Amino acid sequence: MKTARRLIVASLLAATALTNVACAQRAVTNMQTLVSNDCGRNWKLIEVGNTIPRQMLACDLRVSIPNYPMQGDAQFKVNFKNRVLVTVTASYEYTITDPLKFISNARYIGRQNSAADGSENGAGAYETAENLLIDRRIREVASELLGEEDIVIFDSSTFEDKLLIEVNKALMDRGVQLNSIAFVPTPDVQTRQAIDAGAAIRVYDAIGLGELGKQMMVARAGASTVAVTNTTPQLADKED
Repeated sequence: MKTARRLIVASLLAATALTNVACAQRAVTNMQTLVSNDCGRNWKLIEVGNTIPRQMLACDLRVSIPNYPMQGDAQFKVNFKNRVLVTVTASYEYTITDPLKFISNARYIGRQNSAADGSENGAGAYETAENLLIDRRIREVASELLGEEDIVIFDSSTFEDKLLIEVNKALMDRGVQLNSIAFVPTPDVQTRQAIDAGAAIRVYDAIGLGELGKQMMVARAGASTVAVTNTTPQLADKED
């Protein structure tokens, strides 16, 4: 009788162990799973494929961070050389390269103890991190670099290469890296007209017609603008 009881207990324990193993969550490749057992003061990264510890105590926490490239964009005003103010749109792709550094700079990110594939851990949840960690650095670095840039001869592609390097230096200790960035300045109407005039003067000077070019530009600026509007006459309905 005792032997039978022992066999039953052993079977139940084995079944429970198998159930726990089957139900255990494992760290997946497209997410970086962090766990803490001291209410978030210290974090540990779970390697891909390893079992995620169960949350047994009140201070046991788990946060999942995307392990794939995400998109972001920023818009701000900045001054070029001679305090020429323009509106800038920056679109970028970024990756969280060091989740331990990242979580120390963005503790509000990720819903604690949520499933790794839950919507609360999707890329959309990281907009706040983009605004506070990335957008701010792009604006700061761009403002510093553009102070010496002449908007008339501004080369976006060359500037983007320089901006990418400098922004990544600023983000290095925050566990984030930009993979690419597109930087598009949009001046107002008057500034665009001044840029066009400046470019035209450079062309005239290059071919030895600087003075003639200035006279043509002055004449064009004083010329009146003629607007032509075509109207289609409405035919009256014929009476039967």
